[in-house]
Amino acid sequence: MGKPIQPPSGGEGVETVSLKEALEERYLAYALSTIMHRALPDARDGLKPVHRRILYGMNLLRLNPGGPFKKSAKVVGDVMGSFHPHGDQAIYDALVRLAQDFASRYPLVDGQGNFGNIDGDSAAAYRYTEARMTEVASLLLRGIDEDAVDFRPNYDGTSEEPVVLPAAFPNLLANGSQGIAVGMATSIPPHNVAELCDAALYLIAHPKATTDQLLTFVQGPDFPTGGVVVEPKESIAEAYRTGRGSFRTRARWRKETTGRGTWVIVVTEIPYGVPKSRLIEKMAELLNERKLPLLADVRDESAEDIRIVLEPRSRTVDPVILMESLFKLTELESRIPLNLNVLSGGRVPKVLSLAECLREWLDHRREVLIRRSRFRLAQIERRLEILRGLLIIYLDLDRVIKIIREHDEPKQELMRVFKLTEVQANAILDTRLRALRKLEEMELKRELGDLEKEKDQIEKLLASPAAQWKTVGWEVREVKKSFGPDTPLGKRRTTFEEAPDTSDIDFAEAMVEREPITVIVSQKGWIRALKGHVADLSTVQFKGDDGLKTSFFTETTAKILVAATNGKVYTLEASKLPGGRGFGDPISLMVDLEGAEIVMAYPYRPGMKLLLASTDGRGFIAPADELIANTRKGRSVLTLDAPAKLAVFAEGDGDHVAIIGENRKLLVFPTKQVPEMTRGKGVRLQRYRDGGVSDAKTFKLKEGLTWRDSSGRTWTVANGDLREWVGNRAEAGRLPPKGFPKNNRFG
Repeated sequence: MGKPIQPPSGGEGVETVSLKEALEERYLAYALSTIMHRALPDARDGLKPVHRRILYGMNLLRLNPGGPFKKSAKVVGDVMGSFHPHGDQAIYDALVRLAQDFASRYPLVDGQGNFGNIDGDSAAAYRYTEARMTEVASLLLRGIDEDAVDFRPNYDGTSEEPVVLPAAFPNLLANGSQGIAVGMATSIPPHNVAELCDAALYLIAHPKATTDQLLTFVQGPDFPTGGVVVEPKESIAEAYRTGRGSFRTRARWRKETTGRGTWVIVVTEIPYGVPKSRLIEKMAELLNERKLPLLADVRDESAEDIRIVLEPRSRTVDPVILMESLFKLTELESRIPLNLNVLSGGRVPKVLSLAECLREWLDHRREVLIRRSRFRLAQIERRLEILRGLLIIYLDLDRVIKIIREHDEPKQELMRVFKLTEVQANAILDTRLRALRKLEEMELKRELGDLEKEKDQIEKLLASPAAQWKTVGWEVREVKKSFGPDTPLGKRRTTFEEAPDTSDIDFAEAMVEREPITVIVSQKGWIRALKGHVADLSTVQFKGDDGLKTSFFTETTAKILVAATNGKVYTLEASKLPGGRGFGDPISLMVDLEGAEIVMAYPYRPGMKLLLASTDGRGFIAPADELIANTRKGRSVLTLDAPAKLAVFAEGDGDHVAIIGENRKLLVFPTKQVPEMTRGKGVRLQRYRDGGVSDAKTFKLKEGLTWRDSSGRTWTVANGDLREWVGNRAEAGRLPPKGFPKNNRFG
């Protein structure tokens, strides 16, 4: 241990501070700084400080729409030096995003050069690109020089910057915003400005309008990249009502025929915020991993417009199912969050509803109108004072000139002789002689009259809230006229549709390529699938002393029902069965058999019936639709009393049941005597003194009873010859016909 650190001698200038309090104080300051000055936009102009400073800096450089461009480096340098003392790359990244027409619905910066693309490529360095403001940005700044908003000292106190912009454009909702602060975040998707203007006009006319009423004008987000929103209307309304929610957005696609019955799907619009290159890269990865079996190829044929070509595996694939599977697995569908967390009044972080957002903007517009009107009124009053002074001296210009020439203090003499104010005297002295000679009384009186009329209008406006709202409404209509639905920029790009009903689509089946297979189950419970329908199984080999139990033809999209001696039925996916090169895999590895043995397996067909019987002679017929199990544990179907086991699992589509016991007694009775159940013990099928069930099957009586002997020959007993065995359920039966196999099985 070293010596403890000693405090400085004397203790002067040393202050003891609690570490906990110091950390809390500093972290709170950091959190507030992040929330107020970095991450959350102002509800009034929809801008964060960095964006506001970029636009104000460009305004000072006179980079107006239609004017010359200037290097982005000049803009970044001025903004960093005067207003935003942070990294130049952070400022340039913000400027680039304002210029990208795929990122901003209504770009605020008009960029010249490489400003990145929808593939996710970054912009060129700021020394190579040039920028100026767009019409939208000029609307945000309109009136900035007319005392429309408050200014505050910049970071070093050498100049001033605006606290908020006048914002004649509803930028918060029109362009949206993204940001992560400390303990809170914001996510506002872009919207259509014409719809926002309609909603704002309705809100002016009906100040107490609810969000639900405004949603008759605002359909939902309007993304710069288009796409289709498939969110239910109730969910959209709830999101705007509470300020929190999300929107399921899908790519826009169409089917294009390529001749001879073939076709491709062409994607023309992708979800907002998804880089195209990443989307295609992820789809290609899934394709290579065989997770998109319905898709054969994906190609990017985009030029200026997006064109992603998706080629199906075969012409028989349903395009809707193909796209639904892609929407589930790729970014062709994404969820765009809505979190209207903004700085209300520029001060308080708050989650607002749609109505509250528009109200904040409109109240700000009214405040800007009042401030600009007062500024103009002050200008008019100054000019009127000067004009009245000019009219006074107009009648005796010679005397004015004489006073100016002869007096050491002409201002005081002019004020004394003509009874002028100091402002009037200064204006006369500042006027050039040539201008004085050209003064015309009529012109001065006309200007005086016009200004007095304008002053009267402004005073009436300032005295009447109704007149103020009427003027704000006129300004909103002008914005709508400039960016209406008929304009290229204002036309709605995102549409709304209902997602197709896919509840009846088995995607597990749809995602598997349909191919014929032959399923083989061995006596010891091993299973495999041979490609194609293989009729001759003589070459199929089994492990050790194992042999064939059953085989059947089916397809890779099918489900296999497997019954075990424990009374349970398990479901296997045919597409997941091991191939036929080896001996296959034990079924016990695929499901929880709990030590039971396999009784029989069948390919599932909708509507099929299955006969189940236990060794003690009880059973019933079950619909296969109710036997499907979605877990490894299977579905308990036949309830057993120990030591009974499930002995029979056979197709139950015939009109009669043939059952034979271990006592070699055969009984035939109508199938309708057997109840149809989904679970239970069932009823007694055959009566025994000792032993139990050996085998059972259903058949059609008119076709006769068939069985296969040990040498593989098929025997049939015709309908007429079966009379002595036909009886009723639960009877004992009698010895089978001549030639029935010694193992008491129908084969």
